[in-house]
Amino acid sequence: MSLENFAIMRHELLLTAAFLIILVGEIFTAEEKKGKLRGFAIILFAIVTAAGFLPGAEGSLFGDMFRSSRTTLLMKNVLNIGTLIVLIQSFTWLGKPENIDRVSEYFMLLISTLIGMNFMISSGHFVMFYLGLELATIPLAALAAFERYKNNSAEAGIKLILSSSLSSGILLFGLSMIYGTTGSLYFDNIAASATAMPLTVLGFIFFFAGMAFKMSLVPFHLWTADVYEGAPVNITSYLSVISKGAAAFIFVIILFTVFPVIIQTWERMIWIIAVLTMTVGNLFAIRQKNMKRFLAFSSIAQAGFFLLGFIGGNELGMTTVIYYALIYIFSNLAAFGVVAAISNQTGRESMDEYNGLYRTNPGLSLVMMLAMFSLAGIPPVAGFFGKFFLFMAAAEKGFYVLVTIAVLNTIIALYYYLLVVKAMFINKNEDPIGRFKSDNMTKLGLAICIAGIVITGFASGIFEMIRNISFGI
Repeated sequence: MSLENFAIMRHELLLTAAFLIILVGEIFTAEEKKGKLRGFAIILFAIVTAAGFLPGAEGSLFGDMFRSSRTTLLMKNVLNIGTLIVLIQSFTWLGKPENIDRVSEYFMLLISTLIGMNFMISSGHFVMFYLGLELATIPLAALAAFERYKNNSAEAGIKLILSSSLSSGILLFGLSMIYGTTGSLYFDNIAASATAMPLTVLGFIFFFAGMAFKMSLVPFHLWTADVYEGAPVNITSYLSVISKGAAAFIFVIILFTVFPVIIQTWERMIWIIAVLTMTVGNLFAIRQKNMKRFLAFSSIAQAGFFLLGFIGGNELGMTTVIYYALIYIFSNLAAFGVVAAISNQTGRESMDEYNGLYRTNPGLSLVMMLAMFSLAGIPPVAGFFGKFFLFMAAAEKGFYVLVTIAVLNTIIALYYYLLVVKAMFINKNEDPIGRFKSDNMTKLGLAICIAGIVITGFASGIFEMIRNISFGI
């Protein structure tokens, strides 16, 4: 492989190298020193993340099955940032006695999923896309069942692999119909030869359903809450943010570049699914008391807001999806970081047990409050600007009714996000969560999230930078 080819596949090859280095470290590290691999692996991944921001080459490989552009490089960097935060937040949990002997397994499985997501994003052919999809999905099921001695974790892994298998089968069935009508699986060939004939539309509907499973869109969301609740908190945060972000990135690329000929069909589908996803996710989130289930339905509702960028069908829509994904990563990981810190120290995950948290742990309460404000879209934090640009992208295409429904759903979301704030700052508790001091890695992870929420909200140049890059796709 030439140096030019290496530059085109930089992210994938760096992640593969990191995987192999951790594997070698596992082999040659004594049993009693396995815990040191945590810090080593995080530093190694931080180097990989930083290298991703170096100027990269654009081009294609493997007969145009693999593509690299400024936009795909940006998407991969966004996922790397989120994954680095997840790894930092996992440091304490991995140090528990029951996990210390499987530290390298955790990092290798997680890096494997990220490699798959990168191949999905850079795919120019549906075979490459599907290989990346499966490489991203199968290790995720193992991660969901990582706490093998807990029934809930094993159940989460089984549910995830079964639902993923079903969705993959549906997706492949749709691709077979598309191949039958166009005679190709290359993105460019399908875009050039596809027509709005019924078989093509039916194939797209099956493909859309398969992708909707991956993004937890209603009515394909039923697995989400159970898997999120059963999986370890740090895996849940990865599923909620990184996995969903990768699915959103590749989905928006395929919609804009492969199926523009049937844009009227998928705009109507997205209109309906967006309304259902936002509304159902919000209404069910109001009823939740377990924090992981609460954030699960919150993430379902957030997926509905993502679709507002999809329906734009233009560069502004692409820009808003990437920008909102970046904000969502910082906001959601801040919330999950607090949940993980409390769960690791006390084992408590119920919202009622957060009553009076501010009196004993004011720092964590303030971080959670800022995360809830950002997820709800309260100005001036980043979530407000993310939702504003999504609404603007949909309104620019004339979807005013959809924007109105989205605004109403934002008001509903504001109510249940403030329930968490009310529990921490107003509600009284005779047996509150005791005061505890978070370790330095937990503080670092939360500090990065807070900095991201503030900077992406107040630095207007970030949106413009993303927009300039997106126009080059």
